Amino acid sequence: MIQIVPAIDLIDGRCVRLTQGDYYQKKVYDGSPADVARSYADCGVRRIHLVDLDGAKAGAPKNLATLEAIAKAVSCEIEWGGGLSDEASVQAAFDAGATHAIIGSVAARRPDLLETWLKKFGAKMILGADVRNGRIAVSGWQDSVALSIEDLVSRFQGFGLQECIVTEISRDGMLQGPASALYVHLQRDFPEISFTVSGGISGMADIRALDALHLRKVIVGKAIFENRISLEDIKSWSQSASSPASM
Repeated sequence: MIQIVPAIDLIDGRCVRLTQGDYYQKKVYDGSPADVARSYADCGVRRIHLVDLDGAKAGAPKNLATLEAIAKAVSCEIEWGGGLSDEASVQAAFDAGATHAIIGSVAARRPDLLETWLKKFGAKMILGADVRNGRIAVSGWQDSVALSIEDLVSRFQGFGLQECIVTEISRDGMLQGPASALYVHLQRDFPEISFTVSGGISGMADIRALDALHLRKVIVGKAIFENRISLEDIKSWSQSASSPASM
């Protein structure tokens, strides 16, 4: 079964959601990030997706104290992205409690760095590929580079890349369903890499449809905060996914 990975996006240490990556279309949600993360962990999820939106914009981590608080509150894996632009910031994220580091803008602009980190940190490194109009977006989705998603993934295929999160920005925060065909295409062409669906999830029907397509992981954010997917839904799915009959 496809693995649900709940998302928490952070600005100024608070839970937020953007629409199509637009910082001006920001909605702030109640509840401390650590409490929200704990509620997900209590559902039995294996991993939580955290994005430092301040860090993505600034090019350096800005919410590491929040990461530390979350890491103390949960025992599941934590994948962390936003502003990881040099090895010191990557190490700082690991030291603060991240189990995986998501590398986005640097992968597109300085691929040699991610190649080095893949050699050093191995499976702890995740390629974050954000796509808008067929091009890779960088710097908190504010700029783009002349690279296709296929070009980007191919660059790191020979360096031991195991995971890639692909966000279709036009779907992000829209609650209108994911770009399923994109992920099917990528998973077919790069079978040794695990692709995570990100953007557009509107409810459990989308997750069931992605599962039927044999996709491996899906990030869910706004649909949870907007009560389209309940914690009970996540708990039930996570328990089914971890049961022997589903392995």
